[in-house]
Amino acid sequence: MNLLGWVHIRKAGEAAFRIFCTPLKRPYKNSMVFTNAEPLQFILNGNCIKGYRVNPSPEKVLLLHGFSSCCHKFDHFVAPLVNKNLEVLAFDAPAHGASGGKTVNAIQYSEMIKEVIKLYGPVNRFIAHSFGGIALILAMEDLNIAPAKIVLIAPATETTSAINNAFTILGLKNQKIRNALDEVIFRVSGKETGWFSIRRAIKNINADVLWIHDVEDDITPYADVLNVQNDNNPHVKFIFTRGLGHQKIYRDEMVKQQVIDFL
Repeated sequence: MNLLGWVHIRKAGEAAFRIFCTPLKRPYKNSMVFTNAEPLQFILNGNCIKGYRVNPSPEKVLLLHGFSSCCHKFDHFVAPLVNKNLEVLAFDAPAHGASGGKTVNAIQYSEMIKEVIKLYGPVNRFIAHSFGGIALILAMEDLNIAPAKIVLIAPATETTSAINNAFTILGLKNQKIRNALDEVIFRVSGKETGWFSIRRAIKNINADVLWIHDVEDDITPYADVLNVQNDNNPHVKFIFTRGLGHQKIYRDEMVKQQVIDFL
């Protein structure tokens, strides 16, 4: 990538964008929780999106996984939600799990969320982890569902921070490549990179939000979350943990109970 940056900076930016939109392919294991669930699928942007419905009910909750993950990772939420007589909807995002596609960005994920609500809603309860968090908040900014309850677990708060961290991890030090990536994002979306921000968008949604984050999260920085907390949005409540990081947090029993109680 650094070499390409010296040869053709625009192509380097496009390559960086493609890399950041390509989830890791991991072994896909079906959860027993969804074995007897109703399988669902629909076509979005030419890709088959697959998911499940459990316990059909007027009151529904949508589970949204993070980057390089899948809906089966959140199977432990299903039983307690069903016990509250809630219908559970869970889908693999484009390019994830059993769904089709090779790449996905936040806009495409948010489009999937809006399509799920259109086809299987209304939905007014949501649980979202990491990348699913920013996709959900962008979708909610458009939909303006009210009343609604949202649980954000270690959400990807600032896209600018996520890209900066990725550049550091990958050893990409050429600022021209970074600028070229920003240009690609603007060409694709019509928005500056900084627009893809939960801090910006959460002020525009009409929902009660429970935000759970670990202070030692090395994927979605705690510092970004503090900026949101300092905004004192009256509809957002924060719970901070320590030692759970980015992945263990959504599997923690105490976290799960707090989520269920909130919903």
